[in-house]
Amino acid sequence: MAADRKIELTGAAAFSERPVWRSVGDGWRHIHGSVRGAGVSFEWHDFVVPGEFDWGQSFHPGSLEVCLNLEGHGQVTGQGRAAEFAPLTVGFYRRGEQGLPAVRAAGQRHQFLTVEMSFDFLRRHLSEFSLSLHPVVREIIAGKAEKSAVVSPVRLSSRLQQLLASLREAPVLAPSQSVWYQAKALELAAELFFVTPDQQELFCQRQKRLSSERVEKVIARLREKLIEPPNLEELGKFVGCSPFHLSRTFSAETGLTIPQYLRQLRLERAAELLRTGKFNVTEAALEVGYSSLSHFSQAFHEAFGCCPGLYPLRTPTQKTSVNGRE
Repeated sequence: MAADRKIELTGAAAFSERPVWRSVGDGWRHIHGSVRGAGVSFEWHDFVVPGEFDWGQSFHPGSLEVCLNLEGHGQVTGQGRAAEFAPLTVGFYRRGEQGLPAVRAAGQRHQFLTVEMSFDFLRRHLSEFSLSLHPVVREIIAGKAEKSAVVSPVRLSSRLQQLLASLREAPVLAPSQSVWYQAKALELAAELFFVTPDQQELFCQRQKRLSSERVEKVIARLREKLIEPPNLEELGKFVGCSPFHLSRTFSAETGLTIPQYLRQLRLERAAELLRTGKFNVTEAALEVGYSSLSHFSQAFHEAFGCCPGLYPLRTPTQKTSVNGRE
């Protein structure tokens, strides 16, 4: 939670989204509140842009944003998952330490309302319901939201469309608007952030399956590229997630870091080559990507308990040299 709090404090001190919307002029309108102050902010958007618009620069660090999308197509990408905001959809995304790539399509009219809630606001109001929350929100409550994340949008119901219309012009007196808007933010939270136990289980199963598939793809890639293995960033692009997320996922699935696993794959392959009797130590080392024979020998001894020149002790080619006969 300390890490999340640091994100909120440093982000709040330095961040402003107004410059991002300057190019759309009156197409962006702040309605009420602030992430830094009240912990919740409401904004209305209505614009057309000639080129693809970088929407992600407006996401406030240390916050979760709900987008109620009326018109236009937008996309938000996080942890290898792309959330497509089509007309009449609603979804949410979490901005952690790193930014979220997000774009709005060129040449379209974009009409949408966003409700941005700080991590602290969500903890104050939703902590007691943690077990019933969507995992992306539950991680905020638990103080484990340093990673950015997105949730696939769903259809914007007629009831939420009515709520959206009322949010543009609060039907209450000015002194009570702060209370009214906070209540509406919590109404949205009640509508979107809670899931049934079955949904929780399905989400967890899907995430576990996706993690396992990514790790399997990485291992297969490493086996193919033992001599010149791809770096972490290249592997992240290969499996469709951030290097940071891939590193944590791989370690959780295998109990080893990617470099440690690569070393294991190299030594296992070298042992296979030596067992055939067709490769000497130098050839086996070069075949699996070791350019230093001393480093190879040391690593091999740590893995198998003997130097590679004595492994295995009785291969067909070594029997003669050890025993003097077949």
